[in-house]
Amino acid sequence: MTIESVRAFLAARAPDIAVIELDGSTATVELAAAGHGVAAAQIAKTLSLRVKDRNLLVVTSGGARLDNKKAKAVLGGKPRMLTADEVVAITGHPVGGVCPFGLATALPIYCDVSLKAFDEVVPAAGSTRSALRINPLRMAELVGAEWVDVCGG
Repeated sequence: MTIESVRAFLAARAPDIAVIELDGSTATVELAAAGHGVAAAQIAKTLSLRVKDRNLLVVTSGGARLDNKKAKAVLGGKPRMLTADEVVAITGHPVGGVCPFGLATALPIYCDVSLKAFDEVVPAAGSTRSALRINPLRMAELVGAEWVDVCGG
């Protein structure tokens, strides 16, 4: 159902954006980059995190890594990754298909400034074989994300 929730989200807010489905898995940054013919850094990976008692998403460049010191300062506490079961329950998307669109639960969404290096990024679209192409500024606007600096190279 998750790819359908992404399609419904896009139909309502950005009907010009199409979901791209590939035959093979795009569940990792490397597989997604190869499948879509882009650099790994151009993949917009979505991290599902808990900070204290708050669940949230951080969308970063595929080449960036969460900097715990920066993240703790910006997000108000030490982030921890959600388990695969928690990810599905909270986002409605499987690990490898998590994106900021069509979420099962309203969550705070943050976009790391690492995404601003690109005119177009490729986030997942609710399954381990789907994605879409979008300008990162538009993506942040569509999902009501806040821009933050929480990653290192």
